[in-house]
Amino acid sequence: MSAPDTRTDTAGADGAYLQGAHLKGTYLDDLAVGQRFETATWTVDAEQIKRFAREYDPQPFHLDEDAARASLFEGLAASGWHTAAITMRLLVERGVPAGGLIGAGAQIAWPRPTRPGDTLQVHCEIVEIQPSRSRPDRGLVVVRNETRNQRGEVVQTFTGKLIVFRRPATA
Repeated sequence: MSAPDTRTDTAGADGAYLQGAHLKGTYLDDLAVGQRFETATWTVDAEQIKRFAREYDPQPFHLDEDAARASLFEGLAASGWHTAAITMRLLVERGVPAGGLIGAGAQIAWPRPTRPGDTLQVHCEIVEIQPSRSRPDRGLVVVRNETRNQRGEVVQTFTGKLIVFRRPATA
């Protein structure tokens, strides 16, 4: 297992990346449409792919290299759910908004497989912010996430709706 790096880049609404910014403790009021950020990286190896598959998605093309070569994937491929789990870990380690990453719906796709040796990184962009009318202490944030390998190829797209809290009023 490869430990993630410690890169903490983020971008403002103008798309310029800011060094050292972190989302931990971020509130709805701190976010802007167009803001982008990247996670650390995670390198996947064959044993991780097989271990995850044995536990959660025991299909031959995730477990056996010979069977994988004879499959649609033409080689060992990580389960999409494994890629999703790595994506989630990278997002959480990046730092989560105040209150956590609370999902309220999502769309996910895997346009190409994650392979042994791939180094993954998540690239995120805030595409919509909608303050709640009925609950003024929070809002809904739509974030488009692309998990890319070391060649910049997208292995997962994930557009998530997150509940994000507003900064508490001070007394």
